[in-house]
Amino acid sequence: MDQTAPKTGSVIHDTPDNPAPENAITGFFESRDNKKLRYAIFRSSITRATGTVVLLQGRNETIEKYYETIRDLTDAGLWVATFDWRGQGGSERLLKGSFAGHVQRFSDYEDDLEFFLENIVLPDARLPFYIVGHSTGSLIALSAAPRLANRVERMVLCAPFVGMRDNRFGEPMLRFVVGAASMFGFGRKSSTGNKRSNLEFEGNNLTSDRERFTRNRAIYDTCPDLILGGPTFRWLSQCLRAMKRVHTPGHLASIRIPTLLIGAGADAVVPIEPVEELASHFRASELITIDHGKHELFQEANIYRKQVIAAITAFIPGEL
Repeated sequence: MDQTAPKTGSVIHDTPDNPAPENAITGFFESRDNKKLRYAIFRSSITRATGTVVLLQGRNETIEKYYETIRDLTDAGLWVATFDWRGQGGSERLLKGSFAGHVQRFSDYEDDLEFFLENIVLPDARLPFYIVGHSTGSLIALSAAPRLANRVERMVLCAPFVGMRDNRFGEPMLRFVVGAASMFGFGRKSSTGNKRSNLEFEGNNLTSDRERFTRNRAIYDTCPDLILGGPTFRWLSQCLRAMKRVHTPGHLASIRIPTLLIGAGADAVVPIEPVEELASHFRASELITIDHGKHELFQEANIYRKQVIAAITAFIPGEL
């Protein structure tokens, strides 16, 4: 494990309108299968911190993209621990010569989360621990949650990746198609070609806030190595299988961690209907919907984003 304190520019990066928060411990850790993953812990300046949020990013996201949210949480008296998932951001990429986002097994994400909790967060951060996830990060948390009950007090899962919009074939057929592509040797091929993700504001389906979109684009302009392209067929296949699994009543019944689900009412990536359907069978959860909010609620306009931050700081560590 490689730690440095305070923050060092070689591990996390600044842009003029997106400086890194203070009081950071940054570095890299090696996963159980020897992948090099980038992490950061941000300490609150409030002396009596009320715990640590483990912030789980979505696909194609980085530590830098969450500086604003990290400040909101540390200002509320919480420490924040986060890391870039394998295959994206500043962590080790899994495919050479390709921008595609890839994972071999969805359980690799869960193993990385558990390793991070046990070996980085537990020794270096303040108890108790909470999870705040976005999109794919929320799906990983849902999948791993039955094993996390003794380590995590509460979870807030925003725009959880539990369904897909604009799927003409239906999820069962899509699972079959991408599963077959993966099985017959196309698993490492990008489903969208070997290109970088679209970084234009006009027509984007993630946020209505131009200023935050521009700020985030500057991160990738400054650090192009952080950019990720479309997902591989293997990545899609593994995520679709995880989506199916977390929807099962048996899995949901095994989650004992009190959970707040936050849906985005105008989400063009994850429809609100599967989020509502999951919540209806998830006894440990409550669902609130941010009307008219787009998928990236943490990057949205203040009218939507402030509702999300208020809900999180009411639920963690308080009572909602």
